[in-house]
Amino acid sequence: MSENHRPPRFKERLEALCAEMVEKGILFPEAMEQFERCFIAEVMRRNQGHLLKTSAALGIHRNTLAKKVSLWKIPRKPER
Repeated sequence: MSENHRPPRFKERLEALCAEMVEKGILFPEAMEQFERCFIAEVMRRNQGHLLKTSAALGIHRNTLAKKVSLWKIPRKPER
């Protein structure tokens, strides 16, 4: 793949997303909450909703994860 046609790298995609969020007036606390929610949901999905495995993968305590999952209503069961 040539330099002109390579997919954007992670850093470039993240910078573009951050720029878009700033342009739309999203405040830092909201941006952090959205990232955390999305990140946790993805790791939960990859661990089939298993709290202990997910908390270990995230490096947070199981009780902390359980509170966040409950607060944000993150699905624990994989969608079929």
